[in-house]
Amino acid sequence: MERDREEVELLLQSNDNQEVQDALLSAAYYDPDWRWVQGKCLVLSHHPDSRVRWIAATCLGHLARIHRQLEVELVLQRLAELKADPLVKAGTEDALDDIRFYLNFQ
Repeated sequence: MERDREEVELLLQSNDNQEVQDALLSAAYYDPDWRWVQGKCLVLSHHPDSRVRWIAATCLGHLARIHRQLEVELVLQRLAELKADPLVKAGTEDALDDIRFYLNFQ
């Protein structure tokens, strides 16, 4: 569901992990400022809940697909770290596949 930036900001601070995930997905799909969304994804990639970390990684792949832009070195460094987490490894690998495909990055 599309949410405006103000609502996304509020939901990202929620104690309800599902709300955090939904807000991040909305931002990845609808917010035109990919750098802002990328920053939120990177911060939330350190979240204590593995489902939030998974969505953060997934949304980085969405940014590559939708906007065709990322700060690739920064994002790849964080995704490499996340690959070591067995709870988010598969989501991280999917994001890396999207980045490789949509940004023509090997």
